[in-house]
Order: sequence, then structure tokens, then C-alpha cells
Amino acid sequence: MPVKVSVVVPVYNPGPYIEDCVDSLLRQSLRPGEFEAIFVDDGSTDATPARLDALAAEHSHIQVIHQEPSGWSGKPRNVGIAASRGEYVMFVDNDDYLGDEALERMYAYAVENEADVVVGKMAGKGRPVPVELFRRNHPRATVENSPLMDSLTPHKMFRRAFLDRIGLRFPEGRRRLEDHVFIAEAYLRAETISVLSDYVCYYHVKRDDASNAGFQRFDPVGYFKNLREALDVVEQYTEPGPLRDRMYRRWLRNEMVERMRSTRLLNLPDDYRREMFGEIRDVINERFGPSVAAPLAPTQRVVAALVAADRYEDTLAFAEWEASLAPRAAAEAVGWEKGVLRFDLTAGYTVRGEPMVFPADGAHTVPEGAPEDVAGALAWVLADATERFGSAGVDVVVRERSTAAQYYLPAEVTRESEPAGDGEGVRLRVRASVSLDPAVAAGGSPLRAGLWDLFVRVKLGGWARECRIDPAPGAPRPAGNAAITDGSVVLPYWTARDTLSLDVDKASRNLRLDRLSPSAVTVTGERLRATLPLHVADRCDVLLRLAGPADTPRIQAPGTLSPGEDAARTCVLEAALPWDEAPREVPLGLSLAADPRAVDPRFLSLPVALTATADGVRARHAALPRAARQRPGAVRGLHRLARRLPLPVRRAVVKTMDTLVPGLRARLTDRKSD
Repeated sequence: MPVKVSVVVPVYNPGPYIEDCVDSLLRQSLRPGEFEAIFVDDGSTDATPARLDALAAEHSHIQVIHQEPSGWSGKPRNVGIAASRGEYVMFVDNDDYLGDEALERMYAYAVENEADVVVGKMAGKGRPVPVELFRRNHPRATVENSPLMDSLTPHKMFRRAFLDRIGLRFPEGRRRLEDHVFIAEAYLRAETISVLSDYVCYYHVKRDDASNAGFQRFDPVGYFKNLREALDVVEQYTEPGPLRDRMYRRWLRNEMVERMRSTRLLNLPDDYRREMFGEIRDVINERFGPSVAAPLAPTQRVVAALVAADRYEDTLAFAEWEASLAPRAAAEAVGWEKGVLRFDLTAGYTVRGEPMVFPADGAHTVPEGAPEDVAGALAWVLADATERFGSAGVDVVVRERSTAAQYYLPAEVTRESEPAGDGEGVRLRVRASVSLDPAVAAGGSPLRAGLWDLFVRVKLGGWARECRIDPAPGAPRPAGNAAITDGSVVLPYWTARDTLSLDVDKASRNLRLDRLSPSAVTVTGERLRATLPLHVADRCDVLLRLAGPADTPRIQAPGTLSPGEDAARTCVLEAALPWDEAPREVPLGLSLAADPRAVDPRFLSLPVALTATADGVRARHAALPRAARQRPGAVRGLHRLARRLPLPVRRAVVKTMDTLVPGLRARLTDRKSD
């Protein structure tokens, strides 16, 4: 069987962090034999070599190569390329992992588009990943028509024949940015580059011990020497002009300017940041002309100009001002409409917790070179934001909490300004009407079961920062009823930190079904009708479960749900009761299956039971199972308060309260709980 993909994994002392990588390779939908995994152990001194040897002995499509330590990832990757037999080569780091269908999807996309390079969508668990690059699938991407330069890591799929034809290999030895050198040349010499954005292929993981190679402090002299080598590649394969400037701009922005901004600069020791400042200053003045920095956002241009002018103290002062800025987004009422969750939000920036004030008149003159002082820099940046307010906006994404996979949501954007309190400025805000359809929100697919958080990226002036969504003053609590949509139970809710999230098919409590009154349930003959505090978009089939005594079998009966009079908040359950003669004095628990097509359908318990009387079948109150009960308001308040306390203090408080509220201790000490 021809090998379609060779996965090359450089390995050095990953410890237990390699297990997710291994497991993801064993779960691949591409069959063993259609792909191979090549682990190149670069002189590990932990238990990893033996672990990998045992793995290879068990799986014929996995091989391990042991070598003396080379000091960095370049040589192991090159050794893996030499040993590979696949049509394509995929690079994976030993502490990251792949989506289960990554190899199959990326290979099919490569073949479909005859691509030399395939860039699969990435998710970052504790570390940043490109965002703009993955807005949509792009079968013919270039550095000119897409933000390819946002992704210079090697975790991509490459046609092996392409690498051999141009003789492309990684620089070797202990060094930094070997991937930038490799990827820059690949981008410039590939005939076709395809970006796959509708499936998360690669998960970048920040290790709990923060020992990923990319997170270690580096020697600025060596680092920027290596960066110059990446610039040399661009210079070799491009002519002076817009394309070269565009590529150079990526390194100016990401590797230099962003290191000199806000808390990223302020958190460094003074001697280290002065050394970093000096190296960045030298590269800017040596390699970049004015045309490289000109299209940057004003904030970035200010920093680049101050560094180039060797004004360290002003750079520091500007960073201190930027560190006081924060985005904020607040949502109004959150509710369902025909299976789609809708809400309006308002977003903007604050300075030291207060709404940011901009000049009412955006007229300004762009300074030549560095501004005279920090006050002048701020005046320019704020005036420019006012002038360009028409292009301000927001991106709203839904992000899976367990994997960090994220997807854009439709949002209709408007902009508004109002005079500030002193009458000398204005406050600028962006409004957005957001729609979230759980059936298609994950890039055209349904949201998977789990917890999903909503984030807003606020793009205003020279800033594009991310924040969670808070409730607007007076916004209804709770966030909204649960909905049954596409066979899933979806609950919007405000977390203990007052941020908007979704629970998909996980909630056993807080569905607010405990509010169902027996008076809302009627039985006429063999027909049951109940008004439930749930939303459905349209009539749908469900199952009714009638739970009798423990020694009797549970009965299931088909039923339907239809939108209620208040369609956003209620629905009507109707079902035919499956008995010829109503049993007497036998309480029957009532449950609802969210998906009648499921082999083992999930049921939602309702707080009613049916009892036969002389006058017929009547509904009465029945306690919900413990896991399905709404947490009492007092407990919720204690839960929220306790999460603000340091863990040792939290445990002491909870130990005292545990005798008063059984079970409270376990809930309050769970740091992963909302």
C-alpha cells in the first residue's frame, strides 16, 4: 500500500507530554499503512526512548530513529525527511497533537488542489495561533493574497517531491527561527499553497511546566542573527518592492514591535529589555526602509519609530500607557429565535477601567519619523482612531474550552459615538448583532458536546484585543432557556465570572427544568400534553420515558415537541401514553430524550410524576435527581464568592460550611467548575 503521508516528530525529553501526540496518531482516520509516523529521538535522557521503542514494536506503521543530541529541532526533522516514504511529509512537535481526521483531510485537500504545501487550521491551548488566516478555506493562497506570513511554524504538510526538487531542508544546530527560514523559502517557491480552515488539524499546546522550546528566554544577539537569515531568504527570492516589504513587515511587527509593547515589554527585567531594545533597533535601521513600517497601525508605527530613533525611555512610557488599556464587550438580552441564539453587544476600550475618550475631530498630521514626545504620539494615535472609526469592528468567536478550537460567528456591525462627560472628546463604541446557530456554528458543522466560551476581538484604532463577553447592566439572569436543536441540548449561561458560555449536551443541572409546575402537565385519556421551559425551532420527534418502580421495565413512547406560545422560551410536549389501562397508585417518572435517533438516548429529567386516580391520571411534583437540581441561590452565591479566594483560604471556609450545606465543599474546591 502506498504511503500517503509521513509524519515526522522530533523528540527530546517530552516526558508525559508526548502521550497526547501518540494518541492522536493512533486515532487518525487515515488507515495505518496509508501513513507512517517517524519519531526521531534527539538524545532524550528520560523514559521516552523506551516508550517509543515499545510503541514501534506494537505498530508496524511507526518507526523510531535514535541519534546523538543535536541541540535543536532542525536535524531531527531532516533525518525524518530522509527516512520518509510518504508522498507528503507532515511535521508535528512532540508536545502537540493532531485532530483525528487531520491527515486524511489535509492529504485529500492537497491532492484535490495539487498543492505543494497545505496549511491546516490550528488551535492554541495556552498559546497564540493565527486567526485571520483561517477565516475560510483558501485553495490557492500566496503571501500576496492571504496572511500566510502569520504562520511560520513548520506544522504543515509538504509534498516530498517539492522538498527534494528545490533541496529544501531545515538549518541544523542549536539556533532559533530555523522554521522561519524553512517556511519563508517554501512559501516563495511553492507552486500551490492551500489553506484548510473548516477543520482543526493541529493543536499547539503550552506545557504546564512552560518548557516548550518556543517559551524559553533567548539570547537576543543570537536570536536576531538567526532572524536576519530569514530576511536573507526573502531578499534572495524577491525583488525590492511591495512583496518584499509585505514579508519583512511580518518580522517587524511580530518579532520586534510587539516585543516592545505593553506588558510584554514591561514584564522583562530592565537589563534584558535594554539588550533586546538594542538588537531590535539595529535590525530596523539595517534592513527596513520607511515603506516597511508605513502600513502598520499607528500604535505599531509609533513603537517602530521610537525604537529606530533609540528612544528607550519614551518606548517604555508608551508601553506603560498601552498597558492601561483593556477591551470590554457587554451583551444585552440573550435569547433564542427559531433555533438560533441571538444577542446584541456593545464593545469598546477602557483606560484604567474608564471608557476611553477620543478627540471629537480626527484631523491630524502623520509625523515624519518618531513623534516629538509621548504626548504627541498619543495625540496622533487617538486622532487617527477617530478618523478611521468607520472601519472599526469586532470579531465574535465561539471557542471550545477543552481544545481551544474556535469558529467565527455571523455579526452585523454598527458604530456609534457620544460626547464624553467633559464635552471635549467622544466615546467610540462598536455594536454588533450576533447570531449563533449550534447546528452549523463549528465551521458548518454542529457544536460538539462540551463547554464553549464566547470571545470578542475588538478592532478599534490601532488595537485588536480579545476579551470575554460580560452582561450589560440590567441584562436578564439567567442568560436564557436551554434549546433542543439538531438533537442536542444547548444552554447559554453566565459563568461564575459573569462571562457568556454555552453548555452543549453536558448540563445535568441549571437547565431550569425544575421550574416546571405539575399544573403545566395534563393527561386526557391516553394523550399527554406539557408546556416545558425549553426552546425548539420547529416541530421535532422525541422520546418519552416512563420510569416505574425499580423492578419494572422502563417504557419509552414517541412524542413531539413544538414551539410554545412564547416560542423563545417554551415548547409543547405531546405524546400518546403507552398503556391500555392506566395503572393505579404507581408513580411514573417523566423524562425527555433529546435525540430519539440515538442508540442510547440522553434523557432530561422533569420534576413531575404521573399517578393514576379515580378521576384519571394526574401530574404531581417529584424531586429531580440530585445531579439535575438547580443549585440553590445561596449556594450559588457562596460558590461565586469562594472562587475569588486563594485556594488555602477557600478550603478553610468550605470546611466550616460543609456541615451546613452537604456537598458544598466538593463543589467549591473544584477549580475547574464554573
